[in-house]
Amino acid sequence: MLVVNAQVQGFRPRQKPPQSLPCVFEPKKSLLTVRRAVWLILRHSTAQTEADLHTIALLKKLHPDLNTAISLAKDFADLLRRKQPERLSEWLQNAQQSNIRAIVGFTAQLKDDLDAVINGVTYQWSNGQVEGQVNRLKVLKRQMYGRASHELLKKRFLCSI
Repeated sequence: MLVVNAQVQGFRPRQKPPQSLPCVFEPKKSLLTVRRAVWLILRHSTAQTEADLHTIALLKKLHPDLNTAISLAKDFADLLRRKQPERLSEWLQNAQQSNIRAIVGFTAQLKDDLDAVINGVTYQWSNGQVEGQVNRLKVLKRQMYGRASHELLKKRFLCSI
């Protein structure tokens, strides 16, 4: 293969390489994913840059049906950040009237356990740590199911703490 390549090189006319290559394309900008869009929208307003605000405005312009969803999401995030449970019933009403299927479903789930949601917004305490420990123990139990005695399971629980 190298012999053929060397022979062909002799037949080709020599060209001078260009001094600088012309710019054929612009570098690709990163695409706006759903996760990034949600992050931009729900980010605290003090942390948003001009580019973020421009991206949100462009998103609203390209998809006018998202205006309601964006405003409802921002209002809900603000309600949670400021711990204002008195605004929750008004937000639920507005969200229910929006006729956006995902948001209406979300409000239905919130209404099912409204007392817990109000307590979650009101109090600074959370049972997240406890739920995390329970989940960890259940995973260990599932992994050990049918494999060994209760004594080994007990030792594994104690060693994982």
